[in-house]
Amino acid sequence: MVTFMRNLALALIIIGAINWGLIGFFKYDLVSSIFGGTFAIISRIVFAIVGIAGLYAISFFFRNRTTTQS
Repeated sequence: MVTFMRNLALALIIIGAINWGLIGFFKYDLVSSIFGGTFAIISRIVFAIVGIAGLYAISFFFRNRTTTQS
């Protein structure tokens, strides 16, 4: 379950990073274009979920990083 949550959070963060990259380079907001404007409720939900994933990803810095040798 932890691996699923970590992968989901990383996927959402990548979506957010791509969206911010498009905004920064081309002034194009992909999420708003797909879901109907910056203030549309679905766009706001997507932005909120990506934000929560980013907050969750902060915990990655504080997890134990154990490696195994084969």
